[in-house]
Amino acid sequence: MPENRHRVVVVGAGFGGLYAARALRKAPVDVVVINGTDHHVFEPLIYQVAAGVLSPGEVATPVRWALRRQRNAEVRLGTVTDVDPAARTVTAEIPGGGGYTVAYDTLIVAAGATGSYFGNDGYAAHAPGLKSIRDALDIRARIFGAFERAEVDPTAGGLTFVVVGAGPTGVELAGQIAEISRRALRGQFRHIDPASARVILLDAADRVLPAFHPATSARAARRLRKLGVEVRPDTRVVDLDATGVKVDTAGGAERIDALTKIWAAGVAGTSLARRLAESTGAPVDRAGRVLVDPDLTVPGHPEIFVLGEAMSRDGLPGVAQVAMQGGTYAGRTVARRLAGKPQGKPFRYFDKGNMAAVSRYYAVADIGPLHLGGFAGWVAWLGVHLFYLYGLRNKATVAFRQLVSFVGRARSERAT
Repeated sequence: MPENRHRVVVVGAGFGGLYAARALRKAPVDVVVINGTDHHVFEPLIYQVAAGVLSPGEVATPVRWALRRQRNAEVRLGTVTDVDPAARTVTAEIPGGGGYTVAYDTLIVAAGATGSYFGNDGYAAHAPGLKSIRDALDIRARIFGAFERAEVDPTAGGLTFVVVGAGPTGVELAGQIAEISRRALRGQFRHIDPASARVILLDAADRVLPAFHPATSARAARRLRKLGVEVRPDTRVVDLDATGVKVDTAGGAERIDALTKIWAAGVAGTSLARRLAESTGAPVDRAGRVLVDPDLTVPGHPEIFVLGEAMSRDGLPGVAQVAMQGGTYAGRTVARRLAGKPQGKPFRYFDKGNMAAVSRYYAVADIGPLHLGGFAGWVAWLGVHLFYLYGLRNKATVAFRQLVSFVGRARSERAT
């Protein structure tokens, strides 16, 4: 790379980070992308890794491959642990030991978020969240392992599955667990009936998919119940341990015995977001995400952008589309500045709709005035996800896996 060019450091290779880097491909800058793993995860489909439908390689794209044709970009492995706004440097740790410091002229922080246990971090050991490939494989082992344990000891009471959080991830996981128990595993055990498993979906909100249109939400709930999922809105978790969950409902306190729990409720800012806020004096919201200005920069620091789930602005949802559009906006803003052009308009999010796949061939979608459900919703859901998925090979294999897993009953990736 040429020396003395404007250096843009991008922290995170999720949707926000990659779209920011790609928006700078023709700009006179050097781009350094720092990520804690060597791959980008297509998070909207990661639940299918947990459900044994897809393999990790079908939702994880090497970051170097994604940016292989961008000559002004380089990729470095590392977890950024500190930002020094005065010196304009970031410090990163390398997995396995060691670290390095990189100077920046512009910093784009797109480090995502972590699952929020609302102050009860001890729940994580018993109810993992779903943010990474490692999480997905852990959850997959817990789901399929529960049936294996029950086959050995049917009296252990291990076939109750509790999913906490009825947003898209929670709904998709609950639907998949129900299909695994009632369809994918049918006839494969000798001492238990997998279909006897209880799948319970809990949420403190008054309905599933609260960000969706009420009619769409109701449609999803009906489909889940048809699958055998116990949908329990207005139910707040007050305690959780290795063997069960204690909840508060309108009828009072209740304990649900369950060895397998999955947490899909809420997100929180990362330690890097908190460190950035401390070092810049930026405010944060209740979840620890950085409150940014209308141009997605940190107040008082126009050289630092914060994107996606790491930032908070006007109630924008922490979804992939916000990160994608924010990344493109940040990259183009940097290019405009370097070209001496006037400051562009504030960031405006264009809502392309909400989607969730409830079961095989059944999804719900809010797209503008349209509220789709059933097969039409599933076709729209699949088309959108294939469009945004990186790599022609991944697009083809994911489409094929949908047919193999949903036309038949096989879960080819169920090995634990």
